[in-house]
Amino acid sequence: MERRRTRSWKRIAGLEIALGLLILAVIFVLAVNRDMKRAEGELLKNVEYMKEQCNDSEIRDLASEAKSLLRVTESVEQICWRLENGEDIQNSDGTDAKELANWAKDCYMDGLILLDDRGNIQNSTDTSGFGCAEVLGMVELDALMDTLSFSEKSYALRVTLEDESHIDMAAVGRKDGKGVVVGYFYTSSVYARTINNSIRAIVSGFTMEMNGTIAISKGNQIMISNNRDLEGTKIEDIRILKRIMERGTGSKMTYARNDNNLLSHYFGLMDKSKDYYIYAFMDEHKVFLTTLPNVLYALVVYIMAVAVVDMLLWRIDKIYQQKEAMAQREYTAALEEKNKQLQEAVVQARKANAAKSNFLSRMSHDMRTPLNGIVGLLKIDEDHFEDQELVKENHKKMQISADHLLSLINDVLQMSKIEDGTVSLTHECIDLNKLFEEIVTIIRGKALEAGISWKSEKEKSAVSYPYVYGSPLHLRQIFLNIYGNCIKYNRPGGKVSTRVETLEEHDGICTYRWTISDTGVGMSREFLEHIYEPFVQEKNDARSVYHGIGLGMSIVKELIDQMGGSISIESEPGKGSTFMVAIPFEIAPAPTQHPDENTGKTGDISGLHLMMAEDNELNAQIAETLLEDQGAEVTVVYNGKQAADLFETNPAGTFDAILMDIMMPVMDGLTAARTIRALDRPDAKTIPIIAMTANAFKEDEEKCLEAGMNVHLIKPLDIEKVKQTIEGQVRVHQ
Repeated sequence: MERRRTRSWKRIAGLEIALGLLILAVIFVLAVNRDMKRAEGELLKNVEYMKEQCNDSEIRDLASEAKSLLRVTESVEQICWRLENGEDIQNSDGTDAKELANWAKDCYMDGLILLDDRGNIQNSTDTSGFGCAEVLGMVELDALMDTLSFSEKSYALRVTLEDESHIDMAAVGRKDGKGVVVGYFYTSSVYARTINNSIRAIVSGFTMEMNGTIAISKGNQIMISNNRDLEGTKIEDIRILKRIMERGTGSKMTYARNDNNLLSHYFGLMDKSKDYYIYAFMDEHKVFLTTLPNVLYALVVYIMAVAVVDMLLWRIDKIYQQKEAMAQREYTAALEEKNKQLQEAVVQARKANAAKSNFLSRMSHDMRTPLNGIVGLLKIDEDHFEDQELVKENHKKMQISADHLLSLINDVLQMSKIEDGTVSLTHECIDLNKLFEEIVTIIRGKALEAGISWKSEKEKSAVSYPYVYGSPLHLRQIFLNIYGNCIKYNRPGGKVSTRVETLEEHDGICTYRWTISDTGVGMSREFLEHIYEPFVQEKNDARSVYHGIGLGMSIVKELIDQMGGSISIESEPGKGSTFMVAIPFEIAPAPTQHPDENTGKTGDISGLHLMMAEDNELNAQIAETLLEDQGAEVTVVYNGKQAADLFETNPAGTFDAILMDIMMPVMDGLTAARTIRALDRPDAKTIPIIAMTANAFKEDEEKCLEAGMNVHLIKPLDIEKVKQTIEGQVRVHQ
């Protein structure tokens, strides 16, 4: 027997592992494809933007070069005019050279060269450090002398040197035919690089953490990158850039191994402007941002489901073993005298085994059905990601499936708590009328969907003391279970009725009785004897078609017993059932009435510009999406220093409110709030700063208020409360 039981458990474990691996594989593939599409879109968008900016920069550089050459040409023409009008320099003494230097200085040039009509240097001056002969050697002399033959012709060009410095040169032939005047202006490499800073400015706003690595090359060498270590590096020396270059331009990502970590890969692509190649790539960890969380989430959900099923299997198996052992002991102790009892024990054991099988079948079906729905809907979302309406509708369906799965788990866990004696009833002031209005509101919608009519009867003095002490959560659970059964096991066109009455009142205790009736399929007398036992369900066809795991009434009975109440059931197959619940309550005084503080608060935040400081990217993304869906404009920063700097560098009125996390790197939220409040500007004292933190203790709230914050909100956040808080604070400080 033990071997058979062991083999059974091994078989179940094998099936669970196989199913788990299949689900994880499907979710992994879907998540990988989704992340790659997202990363590819981001890289392509960045490259296209860089391409556009590089084209603009090239146009600006050409315009700047043309302007500089025109200025040098005009200066040389001015020198020619002086020479043509008698201010000639013909001697070789120092005075003439000094005069030529003064002419160069007046025209803001680094050098002047006077050539005769045969191209020989007649006179010259140079302050660039290159020397006139070296400058002339950079160009063809025939091209310079060609200007002598055509009086209206001039020659100008820019010579770029290896260190990125350049010389702007111009030559103009004298109209009197006595030679050619050459002038030039030298721009150092330091200043030349500052001219190219317009290209560097393109990548200044792109970080490796957010946008990946961006590199711009002219030829085979990287000129500009948001990773300064790559500047000056050859393309062929970087594995991923070499792969991208070999593949060429295109909208699809390519990949290569990380040079420093052979287990890691980079993904990237390339495009080309007029003169520049633009590369964009990122590490695989930034590409597959959601893959691991999705897989882990699916794994956790599946493990929880398997754990619940295994726990129930173990418990049922334990019960079965206990009953089997008891029967065996009875059989051994009195084989002949207890033969009848032995037979009954065998029957009970068989019933328990059948209950286990039925329970496993129901649990397997009820848990696999929502899981299968979630997996299928994820696949549909992947294939139709652009159809946001379909995605939104699928998310609603997945939520319904998840809620159903959660309800099954909650019933099992609640039953486990009851059996362990860990259920703790609260002692809260309850408005019974309001409580049952909420219960009726929930259950009436389900009744209408099932085509069940609803009737409620209440005597005038039925609830003479509406305010009592009790546990509202568990009261809701009791009546929602009973009403749920009345609807689930009813007939189309049937009805559910409720009658409330007061049984007795003494010593501050009032006992109420609820009589709940339905016109459903009813229950047999045999089933009623076992209705409060866990995992027991009616086996006749009228009730077996309905879903359930047989824990609801067991939970109801245990909770009512703990409250000191009682429950009785009358039922007849084919005619319906009646549930009578009597519970004693301690009478409570009517609470003092206060006006609703939220009256008139609409929570309208549309058009507001909010700054949010949150170091957790997922939390920031969720909050940003929820707030923007409400019409707000949200600017996200990831630590307190960024928040303080952003507020200080923007003019007054840029932000309407600041949402501040407390625990952040670099600078925490408390320090950031104090920094903002200390700024010497009027809006620093008045702008609402709202704390959004998981620190929920009273002392945490006091610290936030002492730091200058206005309100303390506790995570997880209620978006409606957040909206109302923001609107209220903005309205007060306007």
